[in-house]
Amino acid sequence: MARSTLASLLARSRLLVVLALAPALHAEGTVRIATRDAAGAPVADAVVWLTRLDAPATLPAPPAEPVVIEQKGEEYSPYVTAITVGTLVSFPNRDRIQHHVYSLSKPKRFEIPLHGGEDRPPVLFDQPGVVALGCNIHDWMSAYVVVIATPHFAKTPATGQVTLAGLPPGRYRLEVWHPRLKGNADREITVTPADLATQTVDITLKPDRRIIRAPDADGAGYK
Repeated sequence: MARSTLASLLARSRLLVVLALAPALHAEGTVRIATRDAAGAPVADAVVWLTRLDAPATLPAPPAEPVVIEQKGEEYSPYVTAITVGTLVSFPNRDRIQHHVYSLSKPKRFEIPLHGGEDRPPVLFDQPGVVALGCNIHDWMSAYVVVIATPHFAKTPATGQVTLAGLPPGRYRLEVWHPRLKGNADREITVTPADLATQTVDITLKPDRRIIRAPDADGAGYK
């Protein structure tokens, strides 16, 4: 066999091997994250996210419709909301009484003055960080909006477990936030092709210091 023909066959073989390995080398990984407190119980309402350390993050387009945080039963619902930078959030009042939504948090200072059931324009959350919500009329009303600059995030349900899929292989910073988190539970992890790793995050929770709902004359909470 001529040397040129042999060299051509070897080159083609190497190319076929590279092409065969390419899907595996670039396969996306999945990371399961389980949060638990000092007693080993699952933690709900923890926001977890992964930030790529060896490549810039590409944020998806924000939702076409605003995310909704209701004012209902003189409470905010949900208590914790996780969104990406650039998301609009609306705060409909489902109660028969008026509320005054506000935040003094640095990532988003705003207020929606005293209002009833009428629609108000949504609020744009354009900076990453944690935004604490309150109501100037009802002191016990509180909630949090966690604004994240990465597409890889989730909020834990009652099981304390979430799955982040579609992760390009590489190094990531795993970050965890909870309204009562004590200390820092962040860590660096590596996602490998076709990864199915589980990260168990043990966190310490501070006592719940939320204001107790004050009763009115009929015991239904003051208005």
